[in-house]
Amino acid sequence: MKSFDTFFDEVKIIKPEIFHDTRGYFFESFNQAELQQIVNRQIHLIQENNSSSKKNVIRGLHYQVSPFQQAKLIRVIKGEIFDVVVDIRKNSINFGKWVGVTLSEFNKNQIWIPEGFAHGFLTLSDKAEIIYKTNNYYEPKSERTIKWNDPDIDIKWPLNNEPILSERDQKGNFLK
Repeated sequence: MKSFDTFFDEVKIIKPEIFHDTRGYFFESFNQAELQQIVNRQIHLIQENNSSSKKNVIRGLHYQVSPFQQAKLIRVIKGEIFDVVVDIRKNSINFGKWVGVTLSEFNKNQIWIPEGFAHGFLTLSDKAEIIYKTNNYYEPKSERTIKWNDPDIDIKWPLNNEPILSERDQKGNFLK
């Protein structure tokens, strides 16, 4: 695996080595030892989630508060998304700043999102299927949502129409 830095030193784009032949392709989508080397810390991923979304769905911006904060490793297995990470660490010089990357079944890139960041995505293709691993269990009482269109964050979503949002995401809070 190769890794690439983003605007945030802690958030990494991970690109697998893909082996093609006449049958198709093969790649290692997860290797804990390599991931730990890339992010320079011990990791124990304990839960895997799968979501499916249709075009123009925005999920997020989600995070969990202590003691249930989550780090995530995100991968798209079908379709394409615009994935967004927002720094919500109150003492960070980058508090409220964001980075967006395109993840797809074609580029096979993944994104590592450590604790202290909110996460969301917009489905760009007709349908997208996402798999993500976390280092902590989902705890509904600990989950928080920031509005996708918070003017202080000012995410430049590549939208052509109004997004499709869950009721929970419609009721999200502003970062401030």
